[in-house]
Amino acid sequence: MLFNFQVNQHLFYALASGDSRPLAKALAATRERPATAQWCNFLRNHDELDLGRLTQRQRDRVFQAFGPEKEHQLYDRGIRRRLAPMLNGDRRRLEGAYSLMLTLPGTPVLRYGDEILMGDDLSLPERECARTPMQWSDEPFAGFTAAKKPQKPVISDGPYGYKRLNVAEQRRDPGSFLNWLERMVRMRKEVPEIGWGNFDVIPLDDAAVLIIRYRWRNNSVIFLHNLAGDAREVRFKAEDAEGPEVLLVNLLSDDHSRGNKRGLHTVVLEPYGYRWFRIGGLDYLLKRSEI
Repeated sequence: MLFNFQVNQHLFYALASGDSRPLAKALAATRERPATAQWCNFLRNHDELDLGRLTQRQRDRVFQAFGPEKEHQLYDRGIRRRLAPMLNGDRRRLEGAYSLMLTLPGTPVLRYGDEILMGDDLSLPERECARTPMQWSDEPFAGFTAAKKPQKPVISDGPYGYKRLNVAEQRRDPGSFLNWLERMVRMRKEVPEIGWGNFDVIPLDDAAVLIIRYRWRNNSVIFLHNLAGDAREVRFKAEDAEGPEVLLVNLLSDDHSRGNKRGLHTVVLEPYGYRWFRIGGLDYLLKRSEI
């Protein structure tokens, strides 16, 4: 497995600026890989968010959006915060970010605690702020240990404190981020085209919207993501063998799309919205070829 730091950094620039074009270029630049390897895609890991591969202008834009204070930054090139505080706990933006990560070419990787949107403790030095104990429950020390004192302090105060934010509570809530992410991961596992197929980015006039299409063994899927904070209407062609009026089946809801006679689909994306479509219907297993 190879961690795709170039895509990761341009992904955050896309989230900060609403401009998908540098991300599309990073995807194209990392298209080639060894036949026996695959890219790992992630949003956060156990270190800081390294921005060293961005230009100074791009880096400043990400700092301004997600780490404007000096205590948020590390080594003059990175942000040491977890994702949820970086995005101000905005559920729409967080869902959009994880949806995008799950649909990038390769294998998605999750950092522990991000499945419940854990926060950080900026009073801890350097990278330690994002390495606090996992928050399992509202029991002492978040259910992480029965010791008298954990080696690192548990986040106990504020909106990310363990009494409010923990696995046990989110498991009981059908609308929690944990349950949303579990559903998304299950669906991701039903779309092998992302991990194995060839991809292309469908060009649009609107730079705020990224459309990626995958083809693998006679099947195709297509993913739309709106990086902007306002709604966007996009028109595009699926360009598949099914014909101009091909049906795009929404994998996450009943909001399907039928192409017109010219093969154009019109989709309205809400702020930070996303769509997962399978091209041509749900009988894809019958159509799947051996090679």
